[in-house]
Amino acid sequence: MNIQPIAMPDTIEKPVHCSDTEWEQRVKLAYCYHLVDFFGWTETIFNHISARVPGSDGHYLVNPFGLNYTEVTPLNLLKVDLEGHKVQESHYEANPAGFALHSAVHGARDDIHCMLHTHTVPVSAVVQKKRGFSHHDFYGAQLYGRVAYHEFEGITLFADEKSRMLDNMGDKHILVLRNHGIAVGESSIEKAIFLLWTVQRAAENQCAAGALGGEDVEIETSISQKCASLTEKLIRESGFANEFFTAMVRKMKDERSLPF
Repeated sequence: MNIQPIAMPDTIEKPVHCSDTEWEQRVKLAYCYHLVDFFGWTETIFNHISARVPGSDGHYLVNPFGLNYTEVTPLNLLKVDLEGHKVQESHYEANPAGFALHSAVHGARDDIHCMLHTHTVPVSAVVQKKRGFSHHDFYGAQLYGRVAYHEFEGITLFADEKSRMLDNMGDKHILVLRNHGIAVGESSIEKAIFLLWTVQRAAENQCAAGALGGEDVEIETSISQKCASLTEKLIRESGFANEFFTAMVRKMKDERSLPF
């Protein structure tokens, strides 16, 4: 199946100062915010999704604080530096709680161009447990060996926590924020949201199974390792994530009216 790239919206015009590559990233990130709301993963006006500005030196895009995810558009996304300072004029401000995590990762991990942070009920429940994520269901098995853990230090506002988060994250792309939520990062917006979807499904399954009586059927470690390796290879070497993202945007557009 030949999946066509996401079309640029024709309801708003690209600003003259914005490059084609930045505009494309803005459109995808705005769609990503709307998808997170579409999936029911928002935390009202809180939490963040960020994406690097292609070709820039340490600049990334993030949501204006105070807007619902459904109000985010390619135009109102903020462009900030690694200190959270706006590098492009906007009457909106950003939520400082996002900078410790997002700026730390964007400043240290060249392989991560998009970061998503959520704390849905299933995810928050799983990360509160000492066990963390189980690898004994279809989605949990795909996360085997791919999850890092960071102990809760309160609201992530302070710069001194950055180094500890990065140390705990290592080379992983999934960071459990204990007693808090999840952060995932990937080399593209499409790959990042597909990874978050996998994490969310694993958390939902784990919570549902935990609520049932009876003994779990456990998956052998070798099988979980195989599932995780295969999933990573599919995402990295195929257009699988792009097809997922494009399909979800089409579905969302069929069911909702977007402001762009």
